[in-house]
Amino acid sequence: MTDRSTPGPSTPGPATPDRSTPQARPIRLGPRSVAALALVSAVGVAALGWPFLAPPESAVVAHSQDAPWFFACLLVLLVAVVAATISESGLGPKAVAMLGVLAATGAALRPIGAGTAGLEPMFFLMVLSGRVLGPGFGFVLGSVTMFASALLTGGVGPWMPFQMLAMGWVTMGAGLLPGRDRLRGRAELLLLGAYGALAAFAYGTVTNLAGWPFTDQAASSIAFDPDAPVAGNLARFVTYCLATSMGWDLGRAVTTVVLTLILGTVILKALRRATRRAAFESPVTFDAPAG
Repeated sequence: MTDRSTPGPSTPGPATPDRSTPQARPIRLGPRSVAALALVSAVGVAALGWPFLAPPESAVVAHSQDAPWFFACLLVLLVAVVAATISESGLGPKAVAMLGVLAATGAALRPIGAGTAGLEPMFFLMVLSGRVLGPGFGFVLGSVTMFASALLTGGVGPWMPFQMLAMGWVTMGAGLLPGRDRLRGRAELLLLGAYGALAAFAYGTVTNLAGWPFTDQAASSIAFDPDAPVAGNLARFVTYCLATSMGWDLGRAVTTVVLTLILGTVILKALRRATRRAAFESPVTFDAPAG
């Protein structure tokens, strides 16, 4: 088997691409993949926002203790469908290998901050990986990494599908940032740092929405109240976030910004070098056996 991207003995190696050269991506999103991502995102928004979207007399509110479990099971299936759809669109062996390495690295980084408020080095790696490898690969990477880290840390529960979806959104969003083929240097690090800080708070808000309905209403004045109006529940949720996760979200944002500014240049170069050498978009052909 011969990979046409590998130069032969007399063929000069690939020239270093300039900033105007589009970077190869391990996954090119097709119409089916985009439709699957849109579907799971829409269901995810409904699964997270139902306390504010469903009227008090609806059946969802009447089963407020069961709804998070239902949505969690549904999201597991949908995330699996999206991953399969994206994989079908061209996740070759090279991309699978890179996915495994990055997911394993991210899963191994997550326990480092366990028990320490907001110190999650895994988060900045997902942002940088999504930036280099694109939104399709980013969504799969974020979801798989969160799944693997949940198994590693024993964090399996009804919140896990929401964490997988939230991390998939974060990593995918990094791949959608502008200037992917042109922006380099300090400007790119500042862009990624700013995005990482905002994404850190957004991730915390999403995971709070997943856990908030489980709060015992009788034991807390900031828990979800099925009989309260939307404005009342929104005030309760904001108070819930400030009281339970603001310190974690702030620590996650600061950690992400600091690590991005310190290590971002080295890791971005390594990821781009690996992407060029892998030549994801070059065809792999089989030579006829020598006669």
